[in-house]
Formats: sequence, structure tokens, C-alpha cells
Amino acid sequence: MWRDVYSAHLEHNGEEHEKTLLAANNYATSLHKAERFEEVKSLLRKTVPVARRVLGDCHDLTLGMRCVHAVALFQDDNATLDDLREAATTLEDAGRIARRVFGGAHPLAAGIESALRESRAILAACETP
Repeated sequence: MWRDVYSAHLEHNGEEHEKTLLAANNYATSLHKAERFEEVKSLLRKTVPVARRVLGDCHDLTLGMRCVHAVALFQDDNATLDDLREAATTLEDAGRIARRVFGGAHPLAAGIESALRESRAILAACETP
């Protein structure tokens, strides 16, 4: 269903419309819940740069999309060390922005911080011989 909603928004509004980006985020979130990480990564590799360009780095939708993408990177059983490093770097940057814009107690900032702790733990476990 979310794929159809995203496709309809894409067709009618174009890739740069906020409703299209929101639909992409909802679609990616549903794919993530289904643990379809490759599809999440593929979708968000295309849409996060658009969100950053159109909405800006400080927009809550952009930050949320970056977080979902990073979580998909480190939760994938096939994640490489580069994927794990990219996830941690993305979450560090998004977390810094979210804390500055919304404050550390904001649910988005807290969620990003939680994901960052998890990504760092997985990265540390994989880097330890």
C-alpha cells in the first residue's frame, strides 16, 4: 500500500514535493519494519539527497529519513564495515543537528541518539578481533 501511495505522489507531485518525500519516508519505514533492508537503502539513497536539497538538513523529515537509512545500514545482516561506519557517521551528524534544532529531549533527537548507541556497539563488536 505504501509503495502505491508513494508512486502516486511521485507521479502527481514530482520527487521534490514534501508530500512525496513524506510518502517515501512512510514507505521506507514500512519496508524497514518488514526487514527489507536492501529496498530501504535503495529508496532512501535516492530520496534523502532530494529531501536535503528541498527541505534542508534541519527539517525533521530529512533527519528522520537519514535515521531510517542509517538504521537499515547497520541492522542488515549483510552490512559491511563501511556500511557500519557510514551509519554511525550519519547518525552522529543527524543527532548533532537534531539536538541543536529541537533540543536533546525531543523524541527525534532521542531516537537518533539511541540508534547511534546501537550502531556504535555493533561497529565496535565488528572491529574487535
